[in-house]
Amino acid sequence: MTDLVEYQLNDGVATIVIANGKANALSHDVFEQLNQALDRAEKDGAVVILTGQPGIFSGGYDLKEMQKGPSEASALVTVGSKLTRRLAAFPLPVIGACSGHAIAKGAFIMLSVDHRIGIEGNFKLGLNEVAIGMTMHHTGIEIARHRLAPAHFYRSVVNAEIYDPEGAVAAGFLDEVVAPSELMVRANELAQQFRKLNMRAHRETKCKAKADYLNLLDRCIEQDSAHLGLSG
Repeated sequence: MTDLVEYQLNDGVATIVIANGKANALSHDVFEQLNQALDRAEKDGAVVILTGQPGIFSGGYDLKEMQKGPSEASALVTVGSKLTRRLAAFPLPVIGACSGHAIAKGAFIMLSVDHRIGIEGNFKLGLNEVAIGMTMHHTGIEIARHRLAPAHFYRSVVNAEIYDPEGAVAAGFLDEVVAPSELMVRANELAQQFRKLNMRAHRETKCKAKADYLNLLDRCIEQDSAHLGLSG
């Protein structure tokens, strides 16, 4: 692995760290390396902790790539949608250790893993697409609908409301919030609890529980690839 995504295996837990600059932007290279890290975790049979840099999990897609043109933006979004779909169906437990801000695609990743831990502080989490002139893609709408609390779905997707960590728990972006110094302690504690699960039962139950949702995501990814409304 290069330094865009770090991988460390310890006591049956694979810690995957996104480390791509100030915004932890998600580029083609980052997604490629995330997929390589997930491949490695599957091979290792490890529970996954997915985290970012201190103060930021991710600010979303790499804007330099998104601004190259509609086809380039569509290609990046397609890769990103496939990554979140993979996380939603990952055969081993995945814990999101949200190390700070999680905006746009960073928030969508939090909506796609099994358990999400955030940290206290002046951090922003949410979907800002509409606020910055991007029409929400079908896949994003369904990811949000699947995981957000019903009362917050419209506020998040259509009104682009951004939450602090405590509000993000109520909305459904996070499951719990801890002190910054406790983030990785709590993530590893939870990972060891998950290691006690029967992984075959976990995998099969996850796929059974999400079967309709995963099929819907597949259809949405195809639809978005054919015609993705990125600006209005």
